Amino acid sequence: MKRSPLQPKPMKRHCIRLADIAAIDNLTLAVWKAARSKRHRPDVIRFTTQLDQHLQQLAQDIVQAKVPYARYREFYIHDPKERLIHAACFEDRVLHHAIMNLAEPVFERALVPTTYACRPDKGVHRAVAQVQANLRRYPWYVKTDISGYFPSIDHRILHDLLQRRFKGADFLFLLWRIIDSYHAKPDKGLPIGSLTSQHFANYYLDGTDRFLLEHLKVQAQVRYMDDTLFWCNSRAEANEKLAALREYLHVERQLHIKPNSQINRSSAGVSYCGYRILPGAILLSRRKRQRYQQLRRQWEQAWLDGQITELVLQQAYQSVHAITLHADSQAWRKQNLQLYPSPAI
Repeated sequence: MKRSPLQPKPMKRHCIRLADIAAIDNLTLAVWKAARSKRHRPDVIRFTTQLDQHLQQLAQDIVQAKVPYARYREFYIHDPKERLIHAACFEDRVLHHAIMNLAEPVFERALVPTTYACRPDKGVHRAVAQVQANLRRYPWYVKTDISGYFPSIDHRILHDLLQRRFKGADFLFLLWRIIDSYHAKPDKGLPIGSLTSQHFANYYLDGTDRFLLEHLKVQAQVRYMDDTLFWCNSRAEANEKLAALREYLHVERQLHIKPNSQINRSSAGVSYCGYRILPGAILLSRRKRQRYQQLRRQWEQAWLDGQITELVLQQAYQSVHAITLHADSQAWRKQNLQLYPSPAI
């Protein structure tokens, strides 16, 4: 019998044992990753001050199915839109890293090459470079993203997808407890700010990538988390395939594409991952330009107020300049300096 294009291909499942997650060398590596750039925080200091004792307790709780502890700290960030972050307690962050030390290679093998979030040797800048290459090659693009993506991820669909990739009742039950520890609404949502959430959310749309590439036969596709671009021969074809994608996401993932999906000629360029990408140039987005100007003014005002030294200001300029890297920004930076000259040092 011929397999339906929406039916997942049979795959070899990977077994991860709780004992391997709880191994002290794995947990020690997880502590180092979880504490990176956060060693001054009280919860990190508390955990690492009595490291052996806390590692033994965490290892025991993993094996005895007493984790996650599911203690979250809530706060808002603006990037630029407001987002509610749920930061897991340090013990759970160590647990997440311990799991991903073993599970990340499995996710990596599962994903198609054209998805760029949460992956080694991928990231924003490689996604942007691939988008530009596709703009040069294919005539029409469709740009979509998901309405309220993280809060809309269905727990049971996600766990079913994970069961197709992993085996072992104890490990799958641990994954379920992590998923079920947070609800944006009944049986839905992943907490923004958790390592496992990033990988789960990225994997949740792997079937969408394959639907576009293998079933709809789009000319090319790039995805960064839930922001997807794909290319077609004509506007009519783009509309047809966008409609099919909407239906797939609604039926298979209980997700909805935002109504402002963009269909345009590749020659017009596209805004993506913080850049304005044209076939012949990569420019800073308005948001990045505003961020550059905001940080410049903050550091310069701090120097004028005597809060920082000239050396610190020079170092700050380097970090601010980093915002403009990977873009053709020299002309804009010169214009910005002419309009807003730096104070004389």
